[in-house]
Amino acid sequence: MKPTDIKDPEYFHKVVDCQYACPAHTPVPEYIRLIAQQKYSEAYLVNWESNVFPGVLGRTCDRPCEPACRRGRVEEEPVAICRLKRVAADNKGDVKKLMPQGPFAPNGKKVALVGAGPSALTVARDLAPLGYELHIYDEQKNGGGFMRSQIPSFRLPEAVLNEEVGFILDMGVHRHFNHYVKSLRDLLAQGYNAVFVGTGAPRGRDLDIPGRKEGAANIHIGINWLANVAFEHTHSIGKRVIVLGGGNTAMDCCRTARRLGGNDVKVLVRSPFAEMKASPWEKDDAIHEDIPIIDNHVPVAFVTENGSLTGMTFQKVHAVYEGGKRKLVPTGEPDVFYPADDVLVAIGQENSFPWIERDLGIEFDKWDMPVVNETTFASTHPKVFFGGDAAFGPKNVITAVAHGHQAAVSIHLHCSGKALTDRPAPFVNLVSQKMGIHEWSYDSEVVTDARYAVPHADKAITLTNRKKEVELGFDLPTGFREAERCLNCDVQTVFTESKCIECDACMDICPTSCITFTQNLDEPDLRLHLKVQASNTSQALYVSDVLPTTKVMVKDEDVCLHCGLCAERCPTSAWDMQRFLYKVTKAEGCC
Repeated sequence: MKPTDIKDPEYFHKVVDCQYACPAHTPVPEYIRLIAQQKYSEAYLVNWESNVFPGVLGRTCDRPCEPACRRGRVEEEPVAICRLKRVAADNKGDVKKLMPQGPFAPNGKKVALVGAGPSALTVARDLAPLGYELHIYDEQKNGGGFMRSQIPSFRLPEAVLNEEVGFILDMGVHRHFNHYVKSLRDLLAQGYNAVFVGTGAPRGRDLDIPGRKEGAANIHIGINWLANVAFEHTHSIGKRVIVLGGGNTAMDCCRTARRLGGNDVKVLVRSPFAEMKASPWEKDDAIHEDIPIIDNHVPVAFVTENGSLTGMTFQKVHAVYEGGKRKLVPTGEPDVFYPADDVLVAIGQENSFPWIERDLGIEFDKWDMPVVNETTFASTHPKVFFGGDAAFGPKNVITAVAHGHQAAVSIHLHCSGKALTDRPAPFVNLVSQKMGIHEWSYDSEVVTDARYAVPHADKAITLTNRKKEVELGFDLPTGFREAERCLNCDVQTVFTESKCIECDACMDICPTSCITFTQNLDEPDLRLHLKVQASNTSQALYVSDVLPTTKVMVKDEDVCLHCGLCAERCPTSAWDMQRFLYKVTKAEGCC
C-alpha cells in the first residue's frame, strides 16, 4: 500500500465517525468537550454553525451519528450525542449577541425562499449576513415548516422552535406568512435573482382499499391530522384508534391520539417489528405509553356499518427472504378484525408541486420529482434550487439543513456569476495537543461507564397534556458524565517515520492491538497479516512510509480508541496526539 496522505482533509474526517455520519458534519467531539468544560454557549454555537437548530435537533434528531459512534465498537452503547446537544441548548447563555448582527450591507441581490422549513431557514441563515434581500413564503402563520406542524409539542416545545426560528428571521428576512405561492412563474416575474424551493413532502399517502369512501369521516391522513392538532383545529379523537404505518410519523400519531382521548390505541404495521422504519427510541416511547405495536398485518378493508366506521380487517403475513429481498407471505390464518372509532393513515409521504408550471424549463422525472443535482441542488432552471424533502423525498431535519447549506453556496455562486461546481474547500486544522513530554491538553482516559438514561416526566401527567414535554433532558452532572464517555475521536494519532526507532513499545501497549509493524503488502493481504485482522474495509488503514528495517507501520483506524497510550509510551515522540477540526465551508463570509 502507498503511504497514507493525512493531508487529505477527508482522511481524518472519515475517522471521526460521528461527524462523518452527520449529514451536516457537525464537529461532535469538539462540542462535547466544551460541554464537559461547562462552556454551554460555546458548545451551542459550534452546533449552530453546522446544524442551525441545536435545541430542536437535541430533542428530535434521527441521530445518524450515534450508530457510527466508536463507543459502540467496544461492546457499549454509543454516546448520547443527540441529548448532549440538548444540554448545550438548555443551558446556553445569551447567544444571540454572538451571532451575526444586522442590518447587513446590501449586495443588491434578491432571493425568494418558498417554504419556511429547515432547509429554507438554513439558506436564509447563510445568505443574510452576505447582504441578500431575502423573502420567505409559507402558508403557515409562523416559520418552522413541518418542524412545527408534524413534530408534537410533547417532543418539541413551541418555545424552543420559536426561539431558533427567530434567530434566523430576526436577521432581516422579509416574512410572507399565511401566503400560499400559487405560481412559480409569477414569483420569478418579481425579479428574484434566485428561488429556493423547500416545500417538503406535503402530501400524505392514502390507502385505497374497500370501505375507504364509506368510512371517510373517521379516516384521517396522519400528517394532516397532526397539523390540525398542532394548529388547534382538532382537539379530540375516538376512544378506539388504529394507526397504520411503521415510521416516526406513525409513532407521533399514536402518541398524540393517546393524549386526545384515545385510550385503546394500536399501531398495525405490515413489516416485522425489527424492520419498522421508526427509530428504536420512538417505538420504545410508544410502548411505554401502553400502545401495542402489532406487526405483520396487511390492511384488507375498512369496515363500516350504516355509514359509520367500526374497524378494520387485516391479513396476517410473515416475512420470507429470497435473494436479499423481503416478501410478505400470507400465513394462511383467517383475516383478523380490530374495532376502531378512528383510523390514522401514516404510511408515507409524497411530494407535490402543483404550483410549478411545467413549461418553465424545470425538468421532472417519472415520479414527478424535479431533476436536482445532488451536489449543487440546482434544478434545470438556472435560477431555481431545491432542498430538503422537496429535493429528493422525505428524509429528516438534519438532512434538510445539510441541503440548505449547500444550496446557499450554489445561490451565492450563481449570484456572483461563478460556476456552481466551484465548491469551497472545507476548513481543516490539525494541531498537537502536547503540553509536556507525555501530557496532553485533553482527558484521554477511556472510561467504561454505561450510557446514562434520559429522565422522563411522569406518564400520568404527560398523557393528559399534549404540550407537556416527555423527555426532561440530562441535568448538568449527568450531562458531564455522559460527555466524559466520548472517546475524542477527533484527536488523531499522528505518526512521524523519521522519529521511529521500531522499538514496538506502541504495539505492545495498544489495548486493541490496532498497531502492527510488518512488511508492506497489497491492502487485502495486508489486512490479513496484521496483529489483529482488519475486517472492516469501510474504514481506512493508516500506513507509514518505509522504515529503516523495510517494514511499515500499519494502524487499523476502525478499532483505535484514541486513548493516546501509544504516544505516551513512545520514547522518541514518533507518535503525537493532534486535534483535527473539519468544518464544512458555508456560503462565503458567513459566520
